[in-house]
Amino acid sequence: MRSKQVQWLVKMALLTALSLVLMYVVRFPIFPAAAYLEYDMADVPILIGTFMYGPGAGLLLTGVVSLLQWLLVSPQSGWVGGLMHFLATGGFVLVAGFLYQHKHTRKGAVLSLLLGTLTMTALMVPLNLWLTVHYNGAPLEAVQAMIWPIIIPFNLIKGGVNAIVTFLVYKKAGKFLRIPQEED
Repeated sequence: MRSKQVQWLVKMALLTALSLVLMYVVRFPIFPAAAYLEYDMADVPILIGTFMYGPGAGLLLTGVVSLLQWLLVSPQSGWVGGLMHFLATGGFVLVAGFLYQHKHTRKGAVLSLLLGTLTMTALMVPLNLWLTVHYNGAPLEAVQAMIWPIIIPFNLIKGGVNAIVTFLVYKKAGKFLRIPQEED
């Protein structure tokens, strides 16, 4: 039993490290008007972990990665950026993870990733209106003006690309990350 727990912990640490590496390596703005909104692939290992080990594990990965992102990768965004990442990706992970647990098929994976992307996108509207305005000091009118032309498309693109990449690499990654069953 202990060996299985150690394997799980090591694989979760590996997914966390991979998420941070991808956050450093694959990072670029999508919209010049909002260059601070950068696409990154950090959610791909988190989603793979979610599909492998369940929504609780995915939420744990999200929390650890969000904290490390705030402290190591994007300190300029402060705790607000870390919290927004945790809430947005956490919503994605919970929806995708619970749906995939109940419909563990290719079709279920596609549906769960699609609904997870839509959840993340929907969450980012009120999060930007609340956190960006009240804690980053952006004028409400400026944030409202960005909702339809920038914030929603950005999150649909980011979530959509990460969902597609996750779908394409999940089976291969799963072979490596699966924890073998111990024989009695």
